[in-house]
Amino acid sequence: MAASTRTLFLSCFHGGGAEVSPHLALRPRYPSMPRRPRPAAVGGDAGEGGGSGGDLEAAKGAAEKAAAEEEKVAVFEVTGMSCAACAGSVEKAVKRLPGIHDAAVDVLGGRAQVLFYPAFVSEEKIREAIEDIGFEAKLINEEVREKNILVCRLHIKGMTCTSCTNTVESALQAFPGVQRASVALATEEAEIRYDRRIVAANELIQAVEETGFEAVLITTGEDRNRIDLKIDGVLNERLIMILESSIQALPGVEDIKVDTELHKITISYKPDQTGPRDLIEVIESATSGDITASIYPQAEGREHRRYGEIKRYRQSFLWSLIFTIPVFLTSMVFMYIPGLKDGLEKKVVNMMSIGELLRWILSTPVQFIIGHKFYSGAYKAVCHGSPNMDVLIALGTNTAYFYSVYSVLRAATSENYMSTDFFETSSMLISFILLGKYLEILAKGKTSEAIAKLMDLAPETATLLIHDHEGNVVGEKEIDSRLIQKNDVIKVVPGGKVASDGFVIWGQSHVNESMITGESRPVAKRKGDTVIGGTVNENGVLHVRATFVGSESALAQIVRLVESAQMAKAPVQKFADQISRVFVPLVIVLSLLTWLVWFLAGRFHGYPYSWIPSSMDSFQLALQFGISVMVIACPCALGLATPTAVMVATGVGASKGILIKGGQALESAHKVDCIVFDKTGTLTIGKPIVVNTRLLRNMVLREFYDCVAAAEDNSEHPLAKAIVEHAKKLHSEENHIWPEAKDFISVPGHGVKAKINDKVVIVGNKSFMLSSGIDIPMEALEILVEEEEKAQTGIIVATDQEVVGIVSVSDPIKPNAHEVISYLKSMNVESIMVTGDNWGTANAIGREVGIEKIIAEAKPEQKAEKVKELQLSGKIVAMVGDGINDSPALVSADVGLAIGAGTDVAIEAADIVLMKSNLEDVVTAIDLSRKTFFRIRMNYVWALGYNVIGIPIAAGVLFPSSRFRLPPWVAGAAMAASSVSVVCWSLLLRYYRSPKKFGS
Repeated sequence: MAASTRTLFLSCFHGGGAEVSPHLALRPRYPSMPRRPRPAAVGGDAGEGGGSGGDLEAAKGAAEKAAAEEEKVAVFEVTGMSCAACAGSVEKAVKRLPGIHDAAVDVLGGRAQVLFYPAFVSEEKIREAIEDIGFEAKLINEEVREKNILVCRLHIKGMTCTSCTNTVESALQAFPGVQRASVALATEEAEIRYDRRIVAANELIQAVEETGFEAVLITTGEDRNRIDLKIDGVLNERLIMILESSIQALPGVEDIKVDTELHKITISYKPDQTGPRDLIEVIESATSGDITASIYPQAEGREHRRYGEIKRYRQSFLWSLIFTIPVFLTSMVFMYIPGLKDGLEKKVVNMMSIGELLRWILSTPVQFIIGHKFYSGAYKAVCHGSPNMDVLIALGTNTAYFYSVYSVLRAATSENYMSTDFFETSSMLISFILLGKYLEILAKGKTSEAIAKLMDLAPETATLLIHDHEGNVVGEKEIDSRLIQKNDVIKVVPGGKVASDGFVIWGQSHVNESMITGESRPVAKRKGDTVIGGTVNENGVLHVRATFVGSESALAQIVRLVESAQMAKAPVQKFADQISRVFVPLVIVLSLLTWLVWFLAGRFHGYPYSWIPSSMDSFQLALQFGISVMVIACPCALGLATPTAVMVATGVGASKGILIKGGQALESAHKVDCIVFDKTGTLTIGKPIVVNTRLLRNMVLREFYDCVAAAEDNSEHPLAKAIVEHAKKLHSEENHIWPEAKDFISVPGHGVKAKINDKVVIVGNKSFMLSSGIDIPMEALEILVEEEEKAQTGIIVATDQEVVGIVSVSDPIKPNAHEVISYLKSMNVESIMVTGDNWGTANAIGREVGIEKIIAEAKPEQKAEKVKELQLSGKIVAMVGDGINDSPALVSADVGLAIGAGTDVAIEAADIVLMKSNLEDVVTAIDLSRKTFFRIRMNYVWALGYNVIGIPIAAGVLFPSSRFRLPPWVAGAAMAASSVSVVCWSLLLRYYRSPKKFGS
């Protein structure tokens, strides 16, 4: 079980790529699992003889030769395939050929796509290999889609609310060549799917910057690695020219950018041909040691940017306090202390007092220097017709500041005018908003802690083994794990972490892979076995050849999937986006109306406004109310309500082995009221075993199994493998050789036929026997019925047209399957089982796990039809499956949940991947989505309720009766607090625990 889980898990990440045609991979509606071709030839060769120098040199030579050739893609129409075993047979036959880079088989579309090197193999050889195993193949003469659709990611600085994200998103969507753009406020990142033939990544950056925001490229999505190196030493034009020409001469280097101010070189390269260690060595040797290079500390990106932003806001807030506190004291405190009050009220020029002059001087740096970012943000937003939070802050603070300046200047030029200033309003507003942003960024940073924890699984250093020309180990040295290159040999000591994905070339040990695959028991490793970066070596020393490093590793791609999921907006986010489009203009109008109402009320002095002494006082009061409305109504909390909760939930899910592909999958899951389960590999373990043998003729059991195993050894079907494994146990020798099978015929879904020792042996189901003209005795039929009632599959064996025995195979039910179904029922979720197995076995499994509704003998398309029927009846349907035959149903369902140990096609088609293959995670996924959307609803209730209650109070509805008013700086503090509270409410999801019955 452990081995199959590990192998299938790795294939999920290393099994295909953007190169795979749409005919061969059912594309999901959400960000998919990362896929790319696996170069099987290198792994296989090394696995066989990675320890010898000759094999190492041969493998390197072959790899270099293959890399020099142009890869080609051929698509074949394959007829006769009916199940996953058929697809596996075709894929296995093709991959055995020399020069095959990768092969993908679509059993549903009847197609095979092969990535190969023409120097080693031709399309005709591939077609013949497919036909040699019993299928018809025809080369399809069509142009396969080139790898031109890429996904790039940008970090965008300066966004404050959903109005900003809408502006950037709209600008990107309108750009030629952009297929889809998604901008997330919580992560301050954009993910753009674009055609590189039409638009380049730097043009996308320019499009963002034209909207008034700064953009930093994270990744272009191209099939290449990118590294930032720090340069220590004095750079001049001559050295820069030497560096660029030396680096450019290296094979695989595609692009170089030198930043002299930051002393940074950014290099894009092909990891198959070079790596960071080679680059550093060339830099230092080309400059004769005058320049040293190392991994740039900001290469990790997001965390450094976040810390930089936190630092900037903290500094801005502290500087604002230095000026704001004296302003606050002179206007709110010292005015009630007799001695200080007299000093502050002393006139300087005419009616202008010392206190007013001090407040003017102190508030000016806050308004124009510290608050400069609000001006620039507001200007850019207005220029693009999308007013945002910065516009409201700039209007509110400027109104207060410039009215105060007017009032003070008028007092300075008059002998009887008593001025009233609001300098404390503008300076305290800016200070509280900066404090709110500082706290908000601190809180938002914790929403991605799950990603940081995943990245921390990789060790900081690795032990690199140095080989001589003959392949013997001559030394070792400790290096930064980020400097590992492809084909490096890494030594992993007991208790140490595996530094990169690769395969064992020497040693034996057990590796704990629970942090990646969820496999609780350590997995045995020996020569040729694959290992995953970030896993822990339990005992024994291993020498591992690195195959996938840096951004190609399984761990890096899990991180990328989670990041991509956090970028995808939930449909409920559209609600906030629609409100934010009109919210700011509406608030501006509302604040003007508030000012106008209060001003006119003061002019008429009527009831209930008789307490207003003069029209000028009413103007000042109206001004305060207008500013308060403008500030308190900022839509920041509304924009953060959904993305922060989705970010935390997807991170929590990843930490529990549940990969949720975006907000839409999360939103759909919380509505699920019906789950359709596949049987094999989902409700059952998926690894059949022989549990009983009934002979109908007197013969030696070992001889019986020799005939059966000889026939089944040529089949890829799981039941056939179970029979062969059982037959091996009847022989003492480890590698027993079965009798030769002649005239082998495999009928997918029915059985096999072969000539063994001059006897015609037929192994299969009842319909196969009848179609072969074999009479099934009553005794055999009774045994089949008995086995079906026990949830076992009976396989009939006949020799020379006579039934001689029945082999009973059982696929054990997963632990806790009954408890899971029972718990789902308590959650008001109906469970249905749909399987391709016979009715007897299906009913027996259903009774054992507690499922009442069962559909058996269903073909793949019938599973999808059943899902659609349930949807038409008003159900929100989730499908749980693991095989290729489940893919149509996974796509058709509202939510597709793929078992992580299943096929990569099923994983691609699913919306949620259960990496640990535990059935309990179905409950956890639904429960987590329900808890998440409870948080989102509460966020909206708080954000909207805050505005519904806060705006009228800020507008002064309580003032006539209670004299209570909300000063603008208090309104600003309340606005900042609302955003922080929404983020903190979402952060509580970090403490989510699975339902107690299944929690660890």
